[in-house]
Amino acid sequence: MKVKNIVLVHGGFVDGAGWEGVYKILKRDGYNVSIVQNPTISLEDDVAVTKRTLATQDGPAILVGHSYGGSVITAAGMDERVVGLVYIAALAPDAGETSQSQLNQFPTSDIFSHIEVADGRVWMKPEGVACFAGDLSEQEQKIVWATHFAPAADLFAKNVAGTAWKSKPSWYILATRDRTVQPELQRFVAKRMNATVHEVASSHVPMLSNPKLVIDVIRTAADA
Repeated sequence: MKVKNIVLVHGGFVDGAGWEGVYKILKRDGYNVSIVQNPTISLEDDVAVTKRTLATQDGPAILVGHSYGGSVITAAGMDERVVGLVYIAALAPDAGETSQSQLNQFPTSDIFSHIEVADGRVWMKPEGVACFAGDLSEQEQKIVWATHFAPAADLFAKNVAGTAWKSKPSWYILATRDRTVQPELQRFVAKRMNATVHEVASSHVPMLSNPKLVIDVIRTAADA
């Protein structure tokens, strides 16, 4: 039976609006699509918000996470309603790991040399958007920067119990031109979770630069 419920989880520096293009097409195709609006203050809160969204679903759901959202769905995906996981250029910590420890394992100097911490939040400098969404048009990059949401400075240092990819089928969209989450880190976590991998020559935001691929992978997961 095809799964009709799709729950989309954003990462850091963006919010739920980044899913607009994917949302519209999936809705047109008859899926019931929900977008989680994470406060990105603590991983525990983001997992709780995602689980509350899952609780509104009538039937099984595919849980989709981008970037840091991969850490969220790894824990929230333990919910019994979740039957499959789709990771997009995402982190996927195991027990005892954090988002930050994964990034440290495969460090990149690109995006993290263009950030600043103020008032306990991490802000992207204007020049950092090229590391985050460099394959978008100049105008689209300006919008990404102007609307970016600053996560809590210690957000990536936390962990929440639960590793859903150990028990549920997973798909992984690997962005080979990513300058935010190292492609080799993506390859490592995708292999470790035994995910079905789809590589794309994309920046860190395939849902914006390559929405057709993202939608096709979500459809595949729902059909499986």
